[in-house]
Amino acid sequence: MDPYKVLGITPQTSDDDVKRAYRELARKYHPDNYVNNPLADLAEARMKEINEAYDMIMNQRSGKSSSANQDSSGGSYQNNTAGNGIYRQIRSAITSGNLAMAEEMLSRCSGRDAEWYFLMGTVYFRKGWYDEAQRCYTQACAMDSTNMEYQNALNNLNMGANYGGYRPMSTVNCCDFCAQLIYCNCLLNCCCGGGGC
Repeated sequence: MDPYKVLGITPQTSDDDVKRAYRELARKYHPDNYVNNPLADLAEARMKEINEAYDMIMNQRSGKSSSANQDSSGGSYQNNTAGNGIYRQIRSAITSGNLAMAEEMLSRCSGRDAEWYFLMGTVYFRKGWYDEAQRCYTQACAMDSTNMEYQNALNNLNMGANYGGYRPMSTVNCCDFCAQLIYCNCLLNCCCGGGGC
């Protein structure tokens, strides 16, 4: 298999264009697009071929072996999800730094198994949401206590307990903001007699 032909690119193609070609093909052949479709098996096989080609190219360019990838918490993880195409795609997205794509694919997964929690934890870790990452890693370990990859991720996170436990920012709409301003104004007027403090 020539991985460049699979992705429709050449060896001279830049890394950004390799990623772009991969994303376009991944969108086209994603298994979610072929649910209850007679072409589902063909699309899944094509997606597997696309993932393998992308991994080969990126591993060659980075000088890594194809047997392991670097995870977000500094350890390495084995490609132990070869049988699950969607998880391979998610791992590839995380490895390439495309957290939005990884999170979107995870949100479309129907099941919530140990691997799902581990990958979501890795997305959270990369985003700096360490308390959420810890919650997901803990769940993954509880569901599959023999998986050393999950244990290592949780241990690495716990050893850096001073991460600060960031949480996603909550959105504030204009009405909430105005209500808070009115409340503060009333409070100042009541406490300070209408004059500046």
